[in-house]
Amino acid sequence: MLVWTGRGRAVVLAVFAVVVLVVFAAPIATVVAAALADSWTGPFPSNLGTANLERSLSGEQLASLSVSVQTALSAGAVSLVLGTWAALAGREAPRWWRKLTDAVFHLPVAVPSVAIGLGVLIAFNEQPLLLGGTTWIVIVAHSVLVLAYAFSAVSAALERLDPAYRQAAESLGAGPVRVLCQVTLPLLLPALGAAAGLAIALSMGELGATIMVYPATWKTLPVSIFALTDRGEVFDAAAGTTVLVLVTLLALILLGRIKGRAALR
Repeated sequence: MLVWTGRGRAVVLAVFAVVVLVVFAAPIATVVAAALADSWTGPFPSNLGTANLERSLSGEQLASLSVSVQTALSAGAVSLVLGTWAALAGREAPRWWRKLTDAVFHLPVAVPSVAIGLGVLIAFNEQPLLLGGTTWIVIVAHSVLVLAYAFSAVSAALERLDPAYRQAAESLGAGPVRVLCQVTLPLLLPALGAAAGLAIALSMGELGATIMVYPATWKTLPVSIFALTDRGEVFDAAAGTTVLVLVTLLALILLGRIKGRAALR
């Protein structure tokens, strides 16, 4: 830190703590409190209980949670495979091609997600790829949105990867496929785990593009939360949001453990 005195450090840490509490912790705590409340007419919620959470884990809300998990896992897998493939291919390509690939893969990050949803809806609403009204169009939209993050994570890991490992394997007679499967990919496992976790987390909370493309039979939990809020059912929406956060955190913890074990190997 650039602050040398003990008092100065204390002030900086206090300001940082206040910012974290106000900007990050307070909104989440408010949502959790609303999820447990039956009413909120004063400064604090009243009639606390688990009725809202129980409703969010049954019926249509539970179905939406299942849809979100399935969509996130599918989109995460697609983006991880395509992002890893593009990063590996870009490493062997000329410099100008790497820059072009990087720009193309990061384009969805530079535009609103609603625009991505509209583009996917138009592109896949005619033959030969008629996906409108199906589950697949939601997965495609999510995959396009999270692909940039998977590509970035793997590309950054490849830049840090010591080429001596690959060169040593090649000098011992290993072919390209064997080097890839037994040297490069195992060394990339921590980065692949991080990329998968980020892709799943982003997909779980995606709303803008999903609203543009989702069919009535494949409604994700963020869409259901938005609908509940629009109808004024704030406490049920808060319960759904709490469940969404908990499930996403659980998925990240599981992937983090896998990534940690891969790093130890």
